[in-house]
Amino acid sequence: MVLFCPTCANILMVEEGPDSGLRYACNTCPYICNIIRKVSTRTYPKLKELDYIMGGAAAWENVDSTDAVCPKCGHRRAYFMQLQTRSADEPMTTFYRCCNHSCAHNWRD
Repeated sequence: MVLFCPTCANILMVEEGPDSGLRYACNTCPYICNIIRKVSTRTYPKLKELDYIMGGAAAWENVDSTDAVCPKCGHRRAYFMQLQTRSADEPMTTFYRCCNHSCAHNWRD
């Protein structure tokens, strides 16, 4: 939460007061407001599923397989696809899916 000075409209800074409590203080005028309670909330966004980002199950229909060891079941083959997830000057991200149909674990390199 960002507060602004009601006198000069500059941003208020949080500092320690003389009674070891916190207060809002303006750097340009003498305005001071003691903080009497702490209000804190955190909202975490829901993370997107890996399949949703890559186009769902249909994205894995026509992909090649390669030699890669699944970190979950140890199977030695995996399907793979490469997507540009960062800026153009960064390398592509390789996504893998285990060829073992009972596992079908997804990971990235």
